[in-house]
Amino acid sequence: MTTLSTKQTVRADFFRRRTELPRETREAEVPAVRSALADWLAAHPGARVAAYVPVGTEPGGSDLPSWLASQGARVLLPIVLPSMDLDWSEYEPGEELVLTSRQLLEPGGTRLGRFAVAACNLVLVPALAADRRGTRLGRGAGCYDRALTRVPRDVPLVALLHDGELVAELPAEPHDRPVTAVITPSGGWCDLPDSTPALDDSAAMTHT
Repeated sequence: MTTLSTKQTVRADFFRRRTELPRETREAEVPAVRSALADWLAAHPGARVAAYVPVGTEPGGSDLPSWLASQGARVLLPIVLPSMDLDWSEYEPGEELVLTSRQLLEPGGTRLGRFAVAACNLVLVPALAADRRGTRLGRGAGCYDRALTRVPRDVPLVALLHDGELVAELPAEPHDRPVTAVITPSGGWCDLPDSTPALDDSAAMTHT
């Protein structure tokens, strides 16, 4: 199998696993994920954070932007362009977000341009899974592959995951920009790469 077809197979498997997570489990995980973020935000008051609105089974809670703002962060949210690149707009607390044809919630305010993400102090990246090398498995559209090329190397790129989605190894392509950390409900903030052999769910190794 090619790397692309392997990624598609693994992606489908992790997506299925997410759909099988009970709603009660997903909701119970939100405080633990946010606690790890709160520690970072407390150490970086007024930080500019590139975030997103979690939808469906994504970790973090659908009100993640407003929660980040309540912690003192300046929050940028992505806007998917027709080219599948990302523009950005600053989120205003209480702002009503717009539901797009892709079933994503996006801000309707002033667009700051594709390079606005380069000025952020922290970038939260959606992911279905990640491995110990920092390889991130996204949904396959390539939006963040494009956007992350503009982020300086010293800026943390953090994937929010459910337990069981940090694994030993995932298929990677040359253009993949590794994340530098993940947050899971049980493991909290975990910097990558990490040589520690134990995973948050050893059974997940079977997916690679």
